[in-house]
Amino acid sequence: MEFSGYILFTLVGVCLGLIGSGGSILTVPVLVYIYSFSPLMATSYSLFIVGITSSTGAVINYIRGYTRISLALPLGIISPLTVFSVRRYVLPYLPEDLWRIGEYRVTKSLLIMLLFALLMFASAVSMLKKGTVTRTTSATGSRKEYLALGLFGIGIGCVTGFLGSGGGFLIVPALVILLKVPMKEAIGTSLLIIAVNSLVGFAGDIGHYEFDWKFLFVVTSLSVAGIFLGNRLAKNIAPEKLKTAFGWFVLIMGLYIIIKEVSV
Repeated sequence: MEFSGYILFTLVGVCLGLIGSGGSILTVPVLVYIYSFSPLMATSYSLFIVGITSSTGAVINYIRGYTRISLALPLGIISPLTVFSVRRYVLPYLPEDLWRIGEYRVTKSLLIMLLFALLMFASAVSMLKKGTVTRTTSATGSRKEYLALGLFGIGIGCVTGFLGSGGGFLIVPALVILLKVPMKEAIGTSLLIIAVNSLVGFAGDIGHYEFDWKFLFVVTSLSVAGIFLGNRLAKNIAPEKLKTAFGWFVLIMGLYIIIKEVSV
């Protein structure tokens, strides 16, 4: 089981390197179902793994001229503040038992996994949707569009804070559609935003939990290796084909989570 987990953590990096999103959606299910972490701890570990991996990808893309610092600011300032607030001041104080429906207990862990499954469905729809990765015009966002992007950043911050997912599947389409950013620059900029969000969110967890640092460094190293591989593969694989294949995989994983959690 550990070996399959190592392969999947490498795939996390590959997907982030290829399409700037999607890979982080794997980390929580892998940590919960293969390594038996609680959902809350899995979201915390996910933030570290995704944060370090995305930082590596952001540096690679910045060197290549594909990271737009100015475009990252509306999301890169608001989102991390939201993430930190959720991780530090909201999640730790939510009761484990949230409410009951008859004899059925809705726990914090169950809610996190069900919301994560819904997030996977949204991610899959975004990846399977055609025509969102081909814009090549330069960014000419208006003040209204930047304001919308800033508000959008609050939503991404909540997603990252509660579920430990970087939100790249939301960030990339937002940059492409709202600000008309070319796809390669959207990927590089998305990785920067994901990195900041995730690492700030993880910082909000320090002091609340005890971490297995050896395990974290091992799986993060695999994910970082994956992002280098993903960047190399990006030269030969059409992003649209990869998004479609990974979208179906994420959709199946989301269904698996719902069936497994509800049937417990």
